Amino acid sequence: MDFVILFGLYLGLVLLSVAVCVSSRREQSFSWRLIRGTIEVFSYVIPAPVQRGAQKAIQGLFHSRNSFFVVLHLILEGLVYGEYTWEVFSYCQELQFSRLILFLPYLLLAVNAAFFILCSRSNPGIITKSNQLLFLHAYAYDGLMFQEDAECPTCAVRKPARSRHCGVCRGCVHRFDHHCVWVNNCIGAFNIRFFLCYLLTLTSMAASVAAVTASFLIQVVLLSNLTLGHYTDDQGQEHPVDTFFLIQQLFLTFPRIVFMLGFVILLLVILGSYFCFILYLVLTNQTSNEWFKSARYTHSYSEQYSRQEGYRNIYSKGVWANLAEIVRPLTSPVKKRK
Repeated sequence: MDFVILFGLYLGLVLLSVAVCVSSRREQSFSWRLIRGTIEVFSYVIPAPVQRGAQKAIQGLFHSRNSFFVVLHLILEGLVYGEYTWEVFSYCQELQFSRLILFLPYLLLAVNAAFFILCSRSNPGIITKSNQLLFLHAYAYDGLMFQEDAECPTCAVRKPARSRHCGVCRGCVHRFDHHCVWVNNCIGAFNIRFFLCYLLTLTSMAASVAAVTASFLIQVVLLSNLTLGHYTDDQGQEHPVDTFFLIQQLFLTFPRIVFMLGFVILLLVILGSYFCFILYLVLTNQTSNEWFKSARYTHSYSEQYSRQEGYRNIYSKGVWANLAEIVRPLTSPVKKRK
């Protein structure tokens, strides 16, 4: 039972940490409400100056551009790849695993690093007074979520359809999707393709590390013939070896590897689910911002669609056209000078 409790607490802590950090929305986000609720619970025992300092620090993390989550992202990658290199890689070499399989996580890491740089350093489509005409007629206004002739009160520019002001980046973004704290940049029309590839390679990294590590542990079990043995419980009764006993034995023999594998599998599930969600939005020509806000208009009435009640996505043009739009972002047609 000690192993079950320890491993359960470990997975619960990892899941809670990822849930707090993965969301980049502001006050509306689950993570922000969770943090604020936690502070309120401890407000009875924590001194007021400490509470104010904690709230200010947390607001700084989510409401301003900073490198905290980028550094955290690099630390987590370093820990996983450090354990993979230090133990898993060397053990697998002794067991004569294919070199192509062993070096695949490193290749994916290099490709992922390139897309990470492109996501974080590229312009997502910031709209300014000098370039607003380039985006103004790229998309039609739906008359419900995006109103014609709307002006951003902060930037003082006309807001093109599908754009939104980002308080973190302090600018309006063309085809705004969301602000990602992990790359410390907005995701918009001009870098959504890089973000999609970044997610794909990150998910593939987790899958490759998990596959190699799990294969190593399975090989250890098979070579040691653990599955053919028996064990005696606390009451002195003998039982055949089951899955739980095998995991416990592997944990006692390779604790860091099992912990790393549990974290990577959990990360794989979260990243895989999120990648599928973003891919669904891409294939249907939606943004995270539009998907999130569309629930508000479920029972709204739009005069533009006299027979349609509620929000309707008018931007989807079919799977291939939607993908082409991601590869080549839309801008307004440039009028020829006379």
